[in-house]
Amino acid sequence: MARKKREFITPELTPLIDVVFLLLIFFLVSSVFKKDEYALLLNLPVSEQGEGSKKKLEEITIEINNSSFALNKEKLSIKDLTEKLLNYEKTTVINIRADQESAYKHLIKVLEVLQSQKKENISLITEKKQK
Repeated sequence: MARKKREFITPELTPLIDVVFLLLIFFLVSSVFKKDEYALLLNLPVSEQGEGSKKKLEEITIEINNSSFALNKEKLSIKDLTEKLLNYEKTTVINIRADQESAYKHLIKVLEVLQSQKKENISLITEKKQK
């Protein structure tokens, strides 16, 4: 009796490679368009001049709108915000993002808290004016 030779089945690699390249392109494109995420939806005021700091220090972000405050993407009351700010050194960079429609008194509350804790490195964040 003659034995039949067994044929090995090999999968086609071309469709597999196409799928891998499509996934690679998808992830590259989707990562380019990702913006910074914040806790509050804000409409920042526009400024004509100014540029960011070149040094990298520890940074925190405080967000303010008419109804709430947030520290590093976590919504807080002003009392909780005051307590959490005690955990940071006075040289920590503090970025304040305040909605242009928010009441001025909310910004003043935050600035008073920062002043009472003797925080030194405070920045007010605005949108860059489009030309």
